[in-house]
Amino acid sequence: MKPQIIIVTAAYGHDRLKELGGQQAVVPIVAAAGADGIEIRRELFSEAELQQLSTLGETISDAGLTTFYSVPEALFTEEGTLNPNLARHLGEAEQLNARLIKYSLGHYQRGVDGSSLRDLPLQLVVENDQTDCGTLAAIENYFNDDAPVGMTFDMGNWLWVDDSPVQAATRLARFVTYVHVKAAVSAADGWRAIALDNADNLWRETLALLPSDVPRGIEFPLEGDDLVAVTRHYVELLSEV
Repeated sequence: MKPQIIIVTAAYGHDRLKELGGQQAVVPIVAAAGADGIEIRRELFSEAELQQLSTLGETISDAGLTTFYSVPEALFTEEGTLNPNLARHLGEAEQLNARLIKYSLGHYQRGVDGSSLRDLPLQLVVENDQTDCGTLAAIENYFNDDAPVGMTFDMGNWLWVDDSPVQAATRLARFVTYVHVKAAVSAADGWRAIALDNADNLWRETLALLPSDVPRGIEFPLEGDDLVAVTRHYVELLSEV
């Protein structure tokens, strides 16, 4: 069974998205490229757009796509408590008809009661981010503690925190329910995400260690004059590897 391929809207870049008319404008591109779904990013909305989520949700559904919703906040606050905006974000996800909502981990502390996360109306996942809270040690500590949520494994983010993607995949694969496919190269100012065709084989080696039947999100740059063709190229690639 081939994995679902999800296009992360941020892959098109902030400036290009703005030029095209926002996240709603790329829905037809994602659908025409043969993807299965789209990951909507909360940080890319204006306040006005946040008031029209139901319209966007209908547009995505009418295009035959699945919706994932990414929130640029941590699941756990600095005090170790659950994000106080969780109910609001779940309401937004409902308006989008999203089947998955994604957070970074944040400052998880053992013993915190997370039982309320087990019976949500959609799948909640935690991603390894580019902060100290996204290191292999932190993420492994959380999931080994009988975490009630799934994991988004961002293949590239391990490099930002000086961890090995391959080692992380080996140790965390059993928890992974969604993969963010990302390649990166070292630059003068740190790591920079790049398209897979320009990358070495690290992304392939990492992906081979992860579950082959979970959704794969494209989060590396999708650039070019023909965005449908560029997107379709990588949709087909990630459907086969």
